[in-house]
Amino acid sequence: MPAASDIMEDITLRLENDATLSFRGRLFSEAVWNDEESGVFTHQKLYVTEQNEQIYFIRKGGYRRSSRAYRLSLHGGRCVIYNGRNTMELPLDLLMLAVRTLCGADDPMMLEQVEEALRSAGC
Repeated sequence: MPAASDIMEDITLRLENDATLSFRGRLFSEAVWNDEESGVFTHQKLYVTEQNEQIYFIRKGGYRRSSRAYRLSLHGGRCVIYNGRNTMELPLDLLMLAVRTLCGADDPMMLEQVEEALRSAGC
């Protein structure tokens, strides 16, 4: 019998941009935390679809509630990102550069781990 995390199911996420993101997939991981200083509660989920795409879902509560999702898929050396309304496509190398820049990552070992994680996103 497969583990619960291996079972694919139909999932529909309702987003703040008045879109819905529907897919067949499974929950891969999730994290929940509360920032006591700002009073913002954050719940993040990472799903994997039957087509080996990743859906990153972020829900925040507090003064300004938000609910966003991003579908990421890799096609060769390109990454396609979809938020339920708009699609953006960019070279994977450019995405890795953006992540390095935003993280302020100067440590070569950390950069290697980030690059490996991004490349394995299509597993």
